[in-house]
Amino acid sequence: MNSVEIIEYLREEATEKYKSNIVKMGIPERYCIGVSTATLRNLAKQLDKSNQLAFELWHTNYHEARLLAVLLFERKSLEFCEIDNLMEDVISWDLCDHLCKNLIIKLPNYNEYISEWITSNHIYKKRAAFTLIASAAIHDKRIKQDTVTLYLKLIHEHSNYEHEHIKKAASWALREVGKVDFNFNEEALLLAHELLESGNKAQVWIAKDAIKELETVIKVEGRKRLISSKSKMGMEAYNESNTAQRKNVASAAGCSCAK
Repeated sequence: MNSVEIIEYLREEATEKYKSNIVKMGIPERYCIGVSTATLRNLAKQLDKSNQLAFELWHTNYHEARLLAVLLFERKSLEFCEIDNLMEDVISWDLCDHLCKNLIIKLPNYNEYISEWITSNHIYKKRAAFTLIASAAIHDKRIKQDTVTLYLKLIHEHSNYEHEHIKKAASWALREVGKVDFNFNEEALLLAHELLESGNKAQVWIAKDAIKELETVIKVEGRKRLISSKSKMGMEAYNESNTAQRKNVASAAGCSCAK
């Protein structure tokens, strides 16, 4: 399929429901087709990777075509400036995060984008920097202390931006760093409390949002990362732990009575 045929196919699959949802995210209606992400992912599996096709789809300006393009790029052959130009075109948080999580974080030099974009005044470049920090904290199983120290420094210095989509990404980054292990959790909480005490309005919001989760994390057997005790898995693990403790106490009491 070429780009024209793909757009025709997407129009055939479109529904007003999905189009309405996309428009609610702030995407101009003229750039919306109305197709689910699941449809795009299924289509991507049927197509070969191709930068030419991906760029053709991207330049149609259709939101869904750009989401699909991200899945078709041959990432190893993309230049830094090409990815920078892609992010320059982004006007929504979902495409920003989609580009980060499905393409940029898989590049060996993703930290270069963090360093470049964290100082940007472009809303979605700055959001992308925080999204990449969060993604790195989640997926880098060998993340090092000096990397975490740098990430926390960047969050500290560049989280004073009032835009909602940046505040939420900064909080996400701080929370994910704090869920790597208990040592990093302590460092993330220290930063959160520092922002709470001396940060601007945006940083105080970020701190409160992060502290709510970081102060409730627990270690669950079989998982390397920490999780919130308020999450479904966290509550299940907490209940199982309490049940086991009660059984142990009852067993010990029984043994004591027998003696």
